[in-house]
Amino acid sequence: MTRTAAYVAAAAALAALIVVAFSVGRYPVSARELLELLYAKLGGRAQVPPLAASVVLEIRGPRVLAALLVGASLAAAGTAYQGMFRNPLVSPDILGVSSGAALGAVLAIFLSLGVLATQACAFAGGLAAVALVYAIGARLRGHDPLLALVLTGVVIGTLLGAAIALLEVLADPARQLPAITFWLLGSLASIAPRDLEAAAPLALTGLVPMLLLRWRMNLLGLPEDEARALGVETRSLRRIVVAAATLMTAASVAIGGIIGWVGLVVPHAARLVVGPDFGRLLPLAMLIGAAFLLAVDTLGRTVAPVEIPPGVLTALVGTPFFLWLFAAARGRS
Repeated sequence: MTRTAAYVAAAAALAALIVVAFSVGRYPVSARELLELLYAKLGGRAQVPPLAASVVLEIRGPRVLAALLVGASLAAAGTAYQGMFRNPLVSPDILGVSSGAALGAVLAIFLSLGVLATQACAFAGGLAAVALVYAIGARLRGHDPLLALVLTGVVIGTLLGAAIALLEVLADPARQLPAITFWLLGSLASIAPRDLEAAAPLALTGLVPMLLLRWRMNLLGLPEDEARALGVETRSLRRIVVAAATLMTAASVAIGGIIGWVGLVVPHAARLVVGPDFGRLLPLAMLIGAAFLLAVDTLGRTVAPVEIPPGVLTALVGTPFFLWLFAAARGRS
């Protein structure tokens, strides 16, 4: 498959999944009703049942857009981190952003704060965790800077995980603990338009510099001495990438909770198709990430009477898929 065909196939699959996501559910919406609603929104005259319009625009619309935003953001962040750290096992939470966001959200739930305050605390906690990791890692002299960041991120993430466990022990088991558990599993069920209005600008703020610098990000895969010999200063570029990826991940975790595997598996799938060049890899990874999370979320709300959190399904689907990718990559090599 050529690179152009891969982009076209991913975009077509994403468009088909969007139609399916809007159509299926406890109140099915036909393709004709979707077309009539789209025509009406574009200024035409069409008779659309009010219930169908309400389901599509007020319930499924924000959820579909959130799945696209979170999936694309996590895939882009995972792609950037794997290239920068030269490690295929790196995911968007390697620097502690997910643990920090989780601690912020759990603390807000423990203090009985509202939904908006919980999301704000999650976002602030993710940024604070990465800032702490970067500050400590930058002061570890005599070590490889990338290795220092990874090790510091693992240690700080473990510490934040212990704090989360402590709050779970102290939380009210009847009122607070279920909400904490539900948030930690990840969910897009309660997404509202105001959540997208807050998260989308933050995620796009991180995405824009990454797209503009995607051709230069291949340099981050070079060892420090080789990049320095080429006259390239990678320190500033690395800081921009870390800030952009952190911003996207924190915004995604703040509205969707902890959703794993997207930032780990999707970059590998895209890399098998278009290769490791970041300029070509990033757009395809974003398309696949958005499609993957949308498919998982649609499956989670339709496959059983009780909705299955996407954080659970991504692990159930991602584990065999990752093993298959590993076998495919070995066969190709």
